[in-house]
This record gives sequence, C-alpha cells and structure tokens, in this order.
Amino acid sequence: MSHNTFGHLFRVTTFGESHGVALGCVVDGCPPGIPVTAADIQAELDRRKPGQSRFTTQRREPDQVRILSGVFSDDRTGDRQLTTGTPIALEIENTDQRSKDYSEIRDSYRPGHADYAYDAKYGIRDYRGGGRSSARETAARVAAGAIARRVLPEGVTIRAALVQMGPHAVDRSRWDWDEVANNPFFCPDATMAAFYETYLDGIRKDGSSIGAVIEVVADGVPPGLGAPIYGKLDADLAAAMMSINAVKGVEIGDGFASAALRGEDNADEMRSGNAGAPTFLANHAGGVLGGISTGQPIVCRFAVKPTSSILTPRMSVTRDNRDVNLVTRGRHDPCVGIRAVPVAEAMMACVLADHYLRHRGQVGERG
Repeated sequence: MSHNTFGHLFRVTTFGESHGVALGCVVDGCPPGIPVTAADIQAELDRRKPGQSRFTTQRREPDQVRILSGVFSDDRTGDRQLTTGTPIALEIENTDQRSKDYSEIRDSYRPGHADYAYDAKYGIRDYRGGGRSSARETAARVAAGAIARRVLPEGVTIRAALVQMGPHAVDRSRWDWDEVANNPFFCPDATMAAFYETYLDGIRKDGSSIGAVIEVVADGVPPGLGAPIYGKLDADLAAAMMSINAVKGVEIGDGFASAALRGEDNADEMRSGNAGAPTFLANHAGGVLGGISTGQPIVCRFAVKPTSSILTPRMSVTRDNRDVNLVTRGRHDPCVGIRAVPVAEAMMACVLADHYLRHRGQVGERG
C-alpha cells in the first residue's frame, strides 16, 4: 500500500492499524533547534483520544506517545530537547483492542465503510476495526501536527470547532472560542452544546449516528504562503482535510455559499493599512487568493458523514456475493465529527508548516 506520506518539505508518513500493536508517524524535514517534548505532543493527543465522554467511542486508549528519534538534549541546550533536523519517529501503542467484536463481519462488507473498496483493490483487508482505514490512524496526524505548530512563525494560532451537528448549526452571534474547551463537542456556542447533549443521546440510543461540520481557522498566517497553479495553499488544505476519515466535502472561506453572491458582494475590498499592508474589509475568500495567503485568517470548513458503524441493521453482501443483513457491533462514535476537531487543527498545521518552509526556501525570510 503506497501513499502514506503527505507534504513536500515538511513530510509526514503515518503507519499502523486500528487493532495492530501500535501506530505512529515519521516526520521528516523538521528544521533543527526547535524545542519539542513528549508532553507537548501528548497535550494535543489528549484532546483527540477516545473514551473521554459518553458521546465518543468507549474504547479506552491512553494514546501515550513515545519519541523514538530526532530530538536531543545536552548541557549546551540547557537540558532542553531540541529537534536535530533528522527524522522524528513517534509511536503510540494500542492497548484496548477488542478484535472479537468484528468476527461477525469477517467475510461481510459493512455499508458505508471502505471494506469492499480495500478488498477490491488489494485482495485482502484487515476487518478488525477497519485496519488502516480506521479513524484511529488520525492519532498519528495529531502527533505530527503538534510538531508542525512549533515550526510555524510566532503569532500563528490554529483553532477548530464543531459548528453543526446534523441539521443544527451554531448561532454565530454567540461564538466564543473559550467555550470550545468547556464542552465535549468542541462547540463555540454554549447554548447549542447543551442542545447537542440531548440530541446526540437520542441518536445514540436509537443505535444510529449523525454527521457534523467542522470549521478550522488559522490566524496570524503571513501573506505569501502558497504558489500559483499546482502549489496552491487552498488546494493543499482541501486535500489535507479531504484525507481525514469520513470527510465528504471541503470549502474555503464562503465556499459554496459564494455561488449565491453577486460580484460586488463577494469581492474582499481593501483600504490602506499599517506598515504598507492593506486592510481587508471582508474575508469571503477565506484568507487565500490565487492559491497564496493574503495575511487574513485562513478559514476552512468540512462536512463529516455519519459514522457508518451503527446498530441499525443494514443490507450488504459477503465476499462470495451473498446477500446479508448486518449489524455492526463494537465501540463506535455516534458522531465521528467530534474528534475530528483536533485532527483538523493538526492537518492545518502540517500544511501551513510545509508551505512556510517552501516559501522560506524560495524567497527567504520575506513575509
């Protein structure tokens, strides 16, 4: 299986399966001299790990990260762990696999999952939790994203939030970034977070699941990141977000809503600003024009489909093409979009770190 690596100068390769011994990643291209500790990475992993509330899978994984290579400390660094410029290998052990939960679907394809697609392509699939296609793989991305954040220039802030569950969207007049850390949904609207508790309890008790929309915003990004035509920042962001499990749609800025606007409404007008840089009067473009960052907040949203593993019987077929009705047992998220929030931040960080290094390599320290 190829294509387990993304990025150009800041390159991330992930490995491992949902029910394997461990999973992890190798980060290549990280500049030397950057302070990184396991605690830095663990803080991000703790936001994504399962079993933190009744609204996520009850699989209990500590997601404890180990740094295997690429950092070093000695007297000259004041005992600080600094990156050496060599590949950084990170390992996260799997400790709470229950493979027997999947014995019933060993020879059957779960509707909405990658089971049939993997089997058709490779002639073999790991049926235990989906193997490599499981969202468990995203733990490695979050670990890599923790390193990527430290590559970015000082002042860059990356935050994400769940802004819609099912048909129920947040009220943007009540948006509060501080509220994201106060509820199990990463929701910026306290009123909607309270509603989601009752709403998702009902979905879960029905043996079903629901989708969500996640919004991720990067503030303080300097202008100039990205390149025209085939190196567009927004194209790489869209690809990165689309690579997250269960994501079925991505938009930058106003995205599809811009199709309903007139030209005079959609154009982000400018006026003279400080230090010779313009001030934008709107941000319909989501901080990217011509594939290059403008210095405005970079705004990206994506839609996450309902978790395909549900207790409601669904029609399917077996490997030998017999009709069956399937109930997917095991421990699953009733809304997989919840834990996609820290993953979105990590993918934004990785893409921005890659483009920052590419930009610096082409034009130096400008911007």
